[in-house]
Amino acid sequence: MTQNARDKELIWQRLQQSAFRRRFSLDPRDSEYLHAKGMSVILNHARDFITRRLAPAFPAKEKGKQTPWRGHPVFVAQHATATCCRGCLEKWYGIPRGVALSEAEQAFILSMIALWLERRGSGGQT
Repeated sequence: MTQNARDKELIWQRLQQSAFRRRFSLDPRDSEYLHAKGMSVILNHARDFITRRLAPAFPAKEKGKQTPWRGHPVFVAQHATATCCRGCLEKWYGIPRGVALSEAEQAFILSMIALWLERRGSGGQT
């Protein structure tokens, strides 16, 4: 297991211990959208959301409002994985506010969203 994979698993376990993070699940419409579009398309959407809403040093919607609560499977996954705003990224991942996200950080965030969509968004409860 690579360091990145180990880090993801450790964070996953911490997230599953949070009653707040654990309560998220896809509603039927988002679940249907995920299955209709497929994981590849959904993760392309996630990549775009990360680039536009989280990656800048000072995102347009600061104060924890970078991600809507519903309307897309990725939004739900972001809240479930604490990748929804710069405040949560700082608290859960140690990624400081006020600094643009590196390509590696963006890729790691995307991998956490993908992990949640695979394990929880597709109906799994791992």
